[in-house]
Amino acid sequence: MKKVVTILGARPQFVKAAVLSRIIFEYSEIEEVIVHTGQHYDANMSAVFFDEMGIPNPKYNLNINELSHGAMTGHMFEQIERVLKIEKPDGVVVYGDTNSTLAGALASKKMDIKVIHIEAGLRSFNMKMPEEINRVLTDRIADLLICPTDIAVKNLRNEGFDNFDSKIVKCGDIMKDAVEFYSKISEQKSSIINDLKLKNNQFVLATIHRQENTNDLDKLRTIFECLETIHNKKKVVIPLHPRTRKKLADHDLDYNITMINPVGYFDMLELLKSCAMVITDSGGLQKEAYFNQKHCLIVREETEWVELVENNFATIVGIDKERMIKAFSNVENKNTNYSLNLYGSSVGEKIYKELLSILN
Repeated sequence: MKKVVTILGARPQFVKAAVLSRIIFEYSEIEEVIVHTGQHYDANMSAVFFDEMGIPNPKYNLNINELSHGAMTGHMFEQIERVLKIEKPDGVVVYGDTNSTLAGALASKKMDIKVIHIEAGLRSFNMKMPEEINRVLTDRIADLLICPTDIAVKNLRNEGFDNFDSKIVKCGDIMKDAVEFYSKISEQKSSIINDLKLKNNQFVLATIHRQENTNDLDKLRTIFECLETIHNKKKVVIPLHPRTRKKLADHDLDYNITMINPVGYFDMLELLKSCAMVITDSGGLQKEAYFNQKHCLIVREETEWVELVENNFATIVGIDKERMIKAFSNVENKNTNYSLNLYGSSVGEKIYKELLSILN
């Protein structure tokens, strides 16, 4: 039996891995060993996802967090290498664009172990983003590049990947499978809408966590002032990322919006289903908004998911109060046709077949 080690460290990775891990378990043709780097260490950012989504418990929890990018990635590299020496896998699966992703890919490649990068080919073309650096470097050393969209494939071809010893394949976005599968369960498992006394389409769901937004005091203030202005028109609910909460506390900033603790996946799905729209700097939540037929205001100057903007499912507003308020007003009563399928179907099954093929 072939063996893969799956490297996980952050919320979006848990969501994506839940789909593929379930398929791996059902077919019983591959042994999967899960390594949790500990990058997201808050219980509601990590442990709750394993409990809710039925992801097998990690065999290894490295507990590496609260470090600088260099120190975190270096420690992860060292500890993942140790795990790979013990497990001797045929391949290593990494997701997305976190420090965990890059560390897992580097450690594997140095040991001549095949690297499978799920969500390959995405580009913001902003090298100031740590995530962009992680994804570009991971793609370059991956053996199997699983792309979610035609644009992702085009990005890789434009960068000369046809000349590299790697395989590029478009399978679609695995997060779509997760939303479709777990939406049926979240209705029974989550009570957050009742607990917060929220009404359908009468609140805005927001998340802010990227370091370029939270580490810059002027940007942080502008974003939350915008959210407060919108809150005066329509209630804003924001599950606060631990880093964002700390930054607000460090600068003694307080705003009249509904701030709650980080939530599990079921609660997030129910918030997405019930909200009027989404405001976020998260890449994953942009797509989850689309899957739940909600318009998204993107609090950045670019997005990897350009097809959402090109097809008017999302609006880039940057860190600009006037743009955000104007976009909010334009979208508030907008009726959008969500019948266009941007991200495929049965994505997990397609990825599994490609994984099995490269391991054999």
